[in-house]
Amino acid sequence: MMTVAAKPPIAETTPSGPPAAIGTAARVAILLGTFNGERFLEEQLASIERQTHGNWCLFAADDGSRDGTWAILERFRRALPEGRVSLRLGPGRGFAANFLGLVCAPDIEAEAFAYCDQDDIWEADKLARALAWLTTVPAGVPALYASRSRLVDASGRAFGLSPLPSRPPGFANALAQNIASGNTMVFNRAARSLLMQAGAEAPVPAHDWWTYIAVTGCGGMVHVDPMPTLRYRQHGGNAIGHDVSWSARLRRLRNAWLGSLRRMNDGNLAALACLRDRLTDDNRRTLDHLEAMRSSVGLTRLLHLRSSGLHRQTKLGDLSLWVLAATGRL
Repeated sequence: MMTVAAKPPIAETTPSGPPAAIGTAARVAILLGTFNGERFLEEQLASIERQTHGNWCLFAADDGSRDGTWAILERFRRALPEGRVSLRLGPGRGFAANFLGLVCAPDIEAEAFAYCDQDDIWEADKLARALAWLTTVPAGVPALYASRSRLVDASGRAFGLSPLPSRPPGFANALAQNIASGNTMVFNRAARSLLMQAGAEAPVPAHDWWTYIAVTGCGGMVHVDPMPTLRYRQHGGNAIGHDVSWSARLRRLRNAWLGSLRRMNDGNLAALACLRDRLTDDNRRTLDHLEAMRSSVGLTRLLHLRSSGLHRQTKLGDLSLWVLAATGRL
């Protein structure tokens, strides 16, 4: 069961069943990962404080900053009521492990969870928009909200919008690419339980891509809001960034040709083994075909790829998928 808002809009299915798991007054745990973020962090924290949805708590994990990041976090913690902000040290193994450590921490309790990057600027209604959709999802169904982003430069000047998906979200797409930025993601307890089952040590390349895979694989719902809910700052220090230029695309294709995508898929598939019992029957068959394709040779590879249904959002992306599969790089 999945929904997506796109351009042109794809019709949404109104879920039926038991009452929604959360309400619009839900407590939201904001999961902030930081590393040498002093340049933009204060502006991001100020945007969190301006949220129209006031029932939030912030959990920040600093992954070994050597600048003033910790001091900024500590000032923010002291300025708010006790218990509103919690600070901890990250594992020191990069951004994905830092976020997984937060989302899998058993002492963090909430009804909804929001990933948060250190250098963005949230729109005031970011959490409110996410909760408005999450409240429509039946209890126990994993649900993931994401949105479009307004792209801004290091000075905060807007220069564009992130693209909307042209095809509905789903497991066969998630195995091939991530269509949602983690900094826009808000998800419910049922989705969080999937991530906790796989654990903080899941060897995935990116926490947001992994969240998309886990939710879709286990029959969850995904909604991509066409309204931008944050200003996504693009600068030289981005851990990932959102460069859609042809030079960036060619660079990613070159890296995939050199084996980076296959290594990333190794990690995602290893993590999926922990959730195999919770995958839907159709998605388990999709996974089986993907794994068979990766261990096959010749024409058999392409037959398994076709049977898997794996796809990307564009025809050019699909073409690159087939080329990478044919050459054993997927």
